[in-house]
Amino acid sequence: MTPPLAPRQSPEMTILPEAPPTIPEWVVHPNPVWLSVRPSQDEASAVIAHVSNVSYLHWIDHAAERALSTAGWTYKDLLEQQAMFFVARHEIDYRLEADQNELLYMATWVRDVRRVKSWRDTIIWRITEGQPAVVCTASTLWVHVDLDTRRPTRVPADMTAALAPLQHTDPPWRTRA
Repeated sequence: MTPPLAPRQSPEMTILPEAPPTIPEWVVHPNPVWLSVRPSQDEASAVIAHVSNVSYLHWIDHAAERALSTAGWTYKDLLEQQAMFFVARHEIDYRLEADQNELLYMATWVRDVRRVKSWRDTIIWRITEGQPAVVCTASTLWVHVDLDTRRPTRVPADMTAALAPLQHTDPPWRTRA
């Protein structure tokens, strides 16, 4: 018998009711989910004094979960439908260091939904001298999976509508050569 999974510890992350005081120009969705996060001592690297790269991944995952819930689809709702989103790919660009106990902001939105897959973009930044300083950008490819068959299954139309995808092919921080 497989033991139950241990509950994941949530980072000190808060959904914000409105946009932070300043936002990066790369926030292109008209209605992203706004969050704040304050790294803890536990999220610091064991080697040097900054936030561990693994912490960013954790935040990106939690932000996606909270954004999906904000759109009306909790993990409990998905489980009741015998479906779940699984990560197929993370693309993360670490742009600046962040320190523990530093207030960071996040914006996340769905860029694209196609049949069984969805791209979600996330930006993490801090405010430095009144300006946004982008700390990290990320794009995550999520696949909607039927839990009975463990095969990809179509994202429900009402979920797609609730996620309000931009239907763009590239995140705003990528430039084509």
